Amino acid sequence: MRKVIVTGGLGFIGSNLIKILNKKKFFIINIDKITYASNKKNIQDNIKYYKFYKEDINNKNFIISILKKYQPSLIFNLAAETHVDRSIDSPKNFINSNILGVFNLLEAIRSFKKNVKLINISTDEVYGDINILSSKENYAYNPSSPYSASKASGDMLIKSYIRTFNIPAIITNCCNNYGPNQYPEKLIPTIIFKILKNQTIPIYGSGKNIREWIHVKDHCEALIKIAFKGKIGENYNIGSGIKIKNIEMMKKIISIFKEINTNPKNIVNFLFVKDRPGHDFRYSLNSSKIKNELKWKCKINFTEGLRETVYWYIDKFNNNYFKNKNFRKD
Repeated sequence: MRKVIVTGGLGFIGSNLIKILNKKKFFIINIDKITYASNKKNIQDNIKYYKFYKEDINNKNFIISILKKYQPSLIFNLAAETHVDRSIDSPKNFINSNILGVFNLLEAIRSFKKNVKLINISTDEVYGDINILSSKENYAYNPSSPYSASKASGDMLIKSYIRTFNIPAIITNCCNNYGPNQYPEKLIPTIIFKILKNQTIPIYGSGKNIREWIHVKDHCEALIKIAFKGKIGENYNIGSGIKIKNIEMMKKIISIFKEINTNPKNIVNFLFVKDRPGHDFRYSLNSSKIKNELKWKCKINFTEGLRETVYWYIDKFNNNYFKNKNFRKD
């Protein structure tokens, strides 16, 4: 049986990846230090061939022991701090997880001295503001926030270890994800929860910032395709081509709520708030490489995926899925 490590497997993308790997009959070793965004409920399904460890990827000796014990062929690294606002409030956590954590994973792989492939999940934000065109894999990095800078730094470390130490690794840069299991601090779940709580929806600036969106399950399928078909040492952009202004995303979610007539009275109560420092205006990925070379494409219709996501959060909200989670007041 093929054995894989997933770091950060109790988080949003990691938990969705584990469920897909489970269906494909992998043995999964989930390593998660359990931060505020982790949720054990994310892996409540009947997961076979699965082992969980509560640990930080900065513990190099632990990672080496797991490599020796299980002899995995793959590591999907999703252990990261990801929320830009939090990186502005407290950059240190992002340095520890997204740079030092990657460094310790690389050192553990180098010490292991066996062929284990690292798939490092990065972000489109490393390219910074893209005003007109779309970012290709060979574009220069131009990060704007401590979050994107920490992810860019991790990517650069990996590139250096590939060249210097022949570490078998691939970097993926994906656009914004949506779907089930996402912690309610990102744009889509924030809008949904504000509506459910009859609270004002905050929209940064004028709401015209543009983001590209992909369903988390499409992203996970792309990661698995890259792991087995991608070339060592390469970067792969993963995007859908669906680019939407934040204010338009809010309107789409509101329209779904109107369809199901949930809390109709206060459904359009929103407020423009002071913009985030260094807020990038537009992200856009050129994903022709993965589409042409690996024959991958998105399968989930955006409108249907967004509708299913709204319904998922309504159900989980009503059933206290996120009970006792320490949500940010803003």
